[in-house]
Amino acid sequence: MASLTLENLTKTYPNGFHSVKNISLEIKDGEIVILQGPSGCGKSTILRMIGGLEDVTSGEIHLGSTLLNDVLPCDRPLAMLFQNYAMYPHLNVYENMALGLKLRNMPRNIIDSRVKSTADFLGIGKLLDKKNRSVSEADKQKVALGRAIVCKPKVMLVDEDFAHGNPGLRGDLLHYLQKINQEYHTTILYATRTPGESCGLGGKTVLLKSGEIENIIPA
Repeated sequence: MASLTLENLTKTYPNGFHSVKNISLEIKDGEIVILQGPSGCGKSTILRMIGGLEDVTSGEIHLGSTLLNDVLPCDRPLAMLFQNYAMYPHLNVYENMALGLKLRNMPRNIIDSRVKSTADFLGIGKLLDKKNRSVSEADKQKVALGRAIVCKPKVMLVDEDFAHGNPGLRGDLLHYLQKINQEYHTTILYATRTPGESCGLGGKTVLLKSGEIENIIPA
């Protein structure tokens, strides 16, 4: 199960700044949840704590029955999509998408099948032999999405900055996140400053302000 539970989650930095204040939230298996609020409200910090990139000051994060607090980021069955695509320009699209599977020592035939089927799903099947530096920004975003999908994460953590502030890329991102959720039943958390994006994703919206939940709007 990929249900995600945040229990009294708090993040306080050494300078005393309280970024996240005692947040509790239940996210169902296969649900889309939009974390919405202005810059500095704690939404990206929540994603980073779930992903293991930020230490938790207090509280607990559970994925199903597993407590994630002390699990290394590389051992969490999650995909994190933030501003940096982290693509390797000297590798082609296929090699970039296959990298995570190779690091997991997956059999070659499984790698090949997953990469090709995922590329077709994202409409980039004809680009697999192209060097990553030679494809468009929109296709680089799809390559990054594809590299996440092939590893079959239980949860995808996505920040709106993944679209690099480009409205066209953001529209494509929302479209594919919805498709990924429907096709793979992946639980998705999406952090945004932009009101109304829940309409494009069809998920519930958690409104954040000053590190606290202000309201939850059902899907």
